[in-house]
Amino acid sequence: MNHTYVLTLSCPDRPGIVHAVSGFLLEHGGNIEEAAQYNDHATGLFFMRVQFACAQLTHDDLRLHLKLFAEPFSMQWSLHPLAEPVRTVIFVSKEGHCLNDLLFRWKSGLLPLDIRAIISNHRDFYQLAASYNVPFHHIPVTAATKPQAEARQLEIIQSEGAELVVLARYMQVLSDHLCRELSGKAINIHHSFLPSFKGAKPYYQAHDRGVKLIGATAHYVTADLDEGPIIEQDVARVDHTDAVEDLTARGRDTESQVLARAVKWHSEHRVLLNGHKTVVFK
Repeated sequence: MNHTYVLTLSCPDRPGIVHAVSGFLLEHGGNIEEAAQYNDHATGLFFMRVQFACAQLTHDDLRLHLKLFAEPFSMQWSLHPLAEPVRTVIFVSKEGHCLNDLLFRWKSGLLPLDIRAIISNHRDFYQLAASYNVPFHHIPVTAATKPQAEARQLEIIQSEGAELVVLARYMQVLSDHLCRELSGKAINIHHSFLPSFKGAKPYYQAHDRGVKLIGATAHYVTADLDEGPIIEQDVARVDHTDAVEDLTARGRDTESQVLARAVKWHSEHRVLLNGHKTVVFK
């Protein structure tokens, strides 16, 4: 396991890329264990994820050889040791269902994460964080203190070496600056009622309108609010017999499951950015 890696790459499509990648790995002692690729005909881009074992070269040596290999293909690539969990910081506000679900899955060995810290603008979940032995940082946010609060948040993220930030129902809009700093490594979850039912109590609004489907969307964070590249979505059916409380409970379950899947796929390096979309090798 210590010699197993995940290589992800994207480049302009052309014949022979799969053959070239396979040949490169064979030449350097790699044994492919899992591989998937996708050709986007609309953009002319090629995407690939390869999991392989290689005991002959160190991680640094592999990266050096990959850099030389990738240049003629104009390749964007990443190499990750499979055994290294993804260092993660979680943001939360006053709704803890997604946080609680992620912490349980992590401790159960279902998510390859190393959760380094929890950041919240409220104190509600400091005991939950303590029960999992995760440092809890209470950083209040107001309109007047937002720049200082985000500077402190970014300081924690950087000091923990976090590669992933999960907004687990964090009910604050991130600034454009923080969105740029976290580009491609921050995942948000929200209910599916946007943009129809904005603001407070969306499930009450949805119930009042008699919706038949509720759901959730997990996406990467961008400066465009709730419009980043989508990683995962799901829905659940409801009907006229469901009370607001039923919709809310079912919605929270869906949010937790969708976010967990998105975090799992990201942490397994199965998600590649494709402009304002994603390629997900499940």
